[in-house]
Amino acid sequence: MKERVFIKLTNGFKDKLYRLAKRLLVSNEEAEDATQEILLKLWKNKKKISEYKNVEAFAMTMTKNYCYDKLKAKETGNLKIVHSNYKDEHPSLHRQVEAKDSLEWVGRIMDGLPDQQRMIIQLRDIEQYDNAEIAKMLEMNETAVRVALSRGRKIIREELLKKHNYGVV
Repeated sequence: MKERVFIKLTNGFKDKLYRLAKRLLVSNEEAEDATQEILLKLWKNKKKISEYKNVEAFAMTMTKNYCYDKLKAKETGNLKIVHSNYKDEHPSLHRQVEAKDSLEWVGRIMDGLPDQQRMIIQLRDIEQYDNAEIAKMLEMNETAVRVALSRGRKIIREELLKKHNYGVV
């Protein structure tokens, strides 16, 4: 595989690798390092790339495993997921503040979710992978992915409702 072909192939998903690494490792620098490390590993094994059915899914799995290894090495459980893809065409200041507040709350709620639910919500709702792809990446049954996704979303919804209804009688 030539360099140009490799770059064209990986440009389609390297931002997703970075976002996943960023949500797991929190630090921009560590996420950039993780992304670069995964791309380097793919490049070193470029002869085997054609054997993979879905290179992107394989790279996401590599990223997840790499980040978990980094976190274990640091002996930290501080995983943080922040969804920052919210965009509004004509946001008012009030709506911007409200949206930022809600995103911060979702991030805090997600911090309290079990690792598996947090990862599944990240991959499904933020990265937009379908359940079959997530099941393959996480080496899980597709039904288990749906159940974990449903439970995680339910917790987020309930906690947000508590927050927004606070003080309302």
